Amino acid sequence: MQVQAQDWTLAFCGADPELRETDVPPSEPAFDRAAHLRADDRWRGQARVLPVWRGKVLVTSGGALAWLDPGHPALADAEPPILLGTSGGDPVAAQDLSAWAPPNLPETQLFLDPTEQHHPDIPEARFVELRGMLTTLPGADGELAATGRALTGWHAGHRFCPACGHDTAPAQSGWQRRCASCGAVQFPRTDPVVIMLIERNDRLLLGRSPGWPEGMYSCLAGFVEPGETVEAAVRREVAEETGVVVGPVRYVTSQPWPFPASLMLGCVGEALTDDIRIDPVELDDAMWLDRGEMAQVMAGAHPSVRAPRKGPIAGWLMARWLRGMV
Repeated sequence: MQVQAQDWTLAFCGADPELRETDVPPSEPAFDRAAHLRADDRWRGQARVLPVWRGKVLVTSGGALAWLDPGHPALADAEPPILLGTSGGDPVAAQDLSAWAPPNLPETQLFLDPTEQHHPDIPEARFVELRGMLTTLPGADGELAATGRALTGWHAGHRFCPACGHDTAPAQSGWQRRCASCGAVQFPRTDPVVIMLIERNDRLLLGRSPGWPEGMYSCLAGFVEPGETVEAAVRREVAEETGVVVGPVRYVTSQPWPFPASLMLGCVGEALTDDIRIDPVELDDAMWLDRGEMAQVMAGAHPSVRAPRKGPIAGWLMARWLRGMV
């Protein structure tokens, strides 16, 4: 499970030779979530709308988010708009167009879907996979796109009441779903995931999941279980997946990762053992790499391990470890 510096995420997450101490996720949001506007619908009719189609976001030919006016014909059959907040003082929303079915859809879902979809009513833009866009979106666009993707995905998966099974409907400008039958209220969920840089004797422990592209390795990661601390989750996941015992653990930073709704908690753990015994259900392979090998990886020159993708927190952690910054 994988999972960016000045654009909401960890902007320099690859082999960037100019990685700076300040290249960390911003502590303040890039836009105003404007919770005070959620109680009524007065923002509707004024908000610029970001269309989302089956998790993909609409972008212009120049690579920026494409915003539509609320009365745009492409939005006629869309789900109700969700208020993201305000940007530059103006309301912005997301709207799910997943009911639209374009022709010639790809039959298989790839690790990173390279296909683009063009809506006939929006000829100047196209829907693209957000994972490949995060490091290139300007300004607040990355955070807005991530929030829009996460919220539209949450609504799509929570149409029925978990208490009585009846239909639910959006409320609070899309930040709740309510059951008309029993009155139960659901709120958007974010799942905490630990992603850990495990080190021992100047080496890093990397693994690869089944189905990943050839040569792709990354930090180990896993969901935090109920009643579990972040530190305990790091130790448990590493032990389950590789058999390596971890001692001291410290938190470094976090990254929102809306695929579909995770918060990646970046940590560093000190391994107490060396032997690797992989769980074949969780991993295809795992290995220790020393500092010289990691330098090759980050430079894209390693014979069997790819450089990490820019964007995910894993590559950011690796790059900082290589420079002695974690």
